[in-house]
Amino acid sequence: MESRAHPIYHFCLDFLSILVPYMPFEIRPFHPSDLPSLYKICLLTADNGRDATSLYENDELVGHFFSAPYAILNPDMCFVATCNGEPCGYIVSTANSKMFSARCEDEWLPVLRERYPLDQYKGHSASDWVVGKIHQGHAPRPEFDRYPAHFHINCLPETQGFGLGKKLMMALIERLTASKVSGVHLEVSTVNTGAIKFYEKLGFQKIATFEHSLGYGMSLNP
Repeated sequence: MESRAHPIYHFCLDFLSILVPYMPFEIRPFHPSDLPSLYKICLLTADNGRDATSLYENDELVGHFFSAPYAILNPDMCFVATCNGEPCGYIVSTANSKMFSARCEDEWLPVLRERYPLDQYKGHSASDWVVGKIHQGHAPRPEFDRYPAHFHINCLPETQGFGLGKKLMMALIERLTASKVSGVHLEVSTVNTGAIKFYEKLGFQKIATFEHSLGYGMSLNP
């Protein structure tokens, strides 16, 4: 996973974009064998939905924080979108953000903090930003207390616009509702206007404004 994406991989993705309308999509529960694909998709969408390979010092760093811990600690709240059987998108989630944060502190983040010492990442690069997140942890903001669940969703750019994101969201909302979760929240960059429109169309309500992001929430079980 530490190797950079080969140019032929991007060529294949371009070719895939031509074939996408004719390919069968499927939404299914996460399987442990999907983990490498989650890392890859996370990286290829980490620049506000675009390929961020050139922004990070290795291919796993961004996934260490934004995808892998959810799949490992809360696999029952994660779903994968496939195209002809190959993962092309995902949604990873936790039903209880505070509990998830505590488990990350005990089971996930300590080894990463040793691997990526904060004093070596004091700049303004994307890698510095993610390492800062790793040392900050996953503690939820108090503005989200009424919406205990949260998620991260990503689909490869070539597969966007075909309803995969909505299908992934519906799979998660159905699972959260069945689990009697009272609400779900997300935080999105203020410059990611496409994602903001997507969430608002799904029924998320803006509940907070931060320096560089917006907070949205949806009530599930009144």
